[in-house]
Amino acid sequence: MMAISRNRSAGAKVTDEEYAQLELLAQARGLTLGEWCREILLAQLNRASVPSPEETLLAEVLGLRMIVLNLLRTIGNGEKLTDEKIQEIVQWADREKSSNAKERLQQSTKPSSDPTSTPRE
Repeated sequence: MMAISRNRSAGAKVTDEEYAQLELLAQARGLTLGEWCREILLAQLNRASVPSPEETLLAEVLGLRMIVLNLLRTIGNGEKLTDEKIQEIVQWADREKSSNAKERLQQSTKPSSDPTSTPRE
């Protein structure tokens, strides 16, 4: 089996105290500091594709909001609320909630071009 060539390095500057604490964490796992750092960095890389707890929670809240608003709109328009219509609304909300959550989280982390502006709700 051919070995993978690791020819790039990723590092960070830390204080002496932080270095000692990191060494203890690595030793507790039976790893060198370099091996431990690599393991932690790659674990974070693998987690990048998994939604954060905040994103998951926001997606569920937005999904519920979308369902409630669309059910109320249907009733308000005098339409009959059939099982099929309810299922259609729920499936639509399930398809859209994650992308809406990502978009909202991205908007909330963008710096405002106008420092005096207030966030919109």
